[in-house]
Amino acid sequence: MEANDSFVIKAPKKSPLLLRLVVLAFAMVCGVYICFICLKQINASNSSTNEFLNNVKVVQQLCNSSDIEQWEIPFVHYPNPVTFSREECVCNPVRYFAILSMQRSGSGWFETLMNSHINVSSNGEIFGKKDRRANVSAIVNVLDKVYNLDWFSSASKNECNAAVGFKWMLNQGVLEHHEGIVDYFNRNGVHAIFLFRRNLIRRLISVMANSYDKSKKPLNGTHKSHVHSVAEAKVLAKYKPSLNASTLLAELKSVDSRAARAIAHFKSTRHIILYYEDVVGNRTKLEEVQEFLRLPYRELTSRQIKIHSGTLSEQIANFEEVQEVLKGTPYESFLHQD
Repeated sequence: MEANDSFVIKAPKKSPLLLRLVVLAFAMVCGVYICFICLKQINASNSSTNEFLNNVKVVQQLCNSSDIEQWEIPFVHYPNPVTFSREECVCNPVRYFAILSMQRSGSGWFETLMNSHINVSSNGEIFGKKDRRANVSAIVNVLDKVYNLDWFSSASKNECNAAVGFKWMLNQGVLEHHEGIVDYFNRNGVHAIFLFRRNLIRRLISVMANSYDKSKKPLNGTHKSHVHSVAEAKVLAKYKPSLNASTLLAELKSVDSRAARAIAHFKSTRHIILYYEDVVGNRTKLEEVQEFLRLPYRELTSRQIKIHSGTLSEQIANFEEVQEVLKGTPYESFLHQD
């Protein structure tokens, strides 16, 4: 056999199996790590809620709720605050509520009425600070504190509360995070009290007047959103805003749409819809609210004085222009309602 006819033995190619195994192992380690981090974050966001619910369940088991109707049980709570002891009131049932509204719709006045009830604590506009509504987890942390009676404000009545809540403006995260909030309300039996204003022209005047007062401070250099004397009300009522006729209709429609969306989002919750004008003109509405929250009936009072009253022709600087813009629209009637 000649030399060039001899067999040439080639080195075998390296198998990719080992490389594939290394890549697969790396991917599995990364996947496990990512899952671990995600679970850790979820557990952190849920830990406060779970602790809150567990505390409530422990106290609830110790209390006799035989006199509570079956349908009410999801809405009746026995908070176990960590900052104080409810003592002899530990078995007094508590209802949770939130007043959902828009600025200058009577929510401040309505809340003072609620707080005049000896067994109600409504803690004000607690989601005014942006960090408290940054995301659903932040919102839930605040809600847990409020409903566990661990949120302190001038309205806190602590031990013997029969209802605890706060007021929440729709532009303070309610619409942006509605899914998480509705889920919380349904899981924790929170009563939603919608309070709107029918006459959106009067609301707009109040918004503009309040903005003017913040800037000019005609009451001895201090800003007051609400007043408690006729004299103060007269000073603030002197301001007559000029409404932007070119954007007025779109603005009114936007406010209407916001309220409609909120009601639609919260339709699965236990809720009641109130209008400022009805509460002012018919005090039996306050009885309905107390019945809604299953409160012992009390005569509710407020020291707040209405600032803008009388006809709108006396309160709007460009009334004739506004009248022309709203002619033939659903909002035209607002101009002639007191």
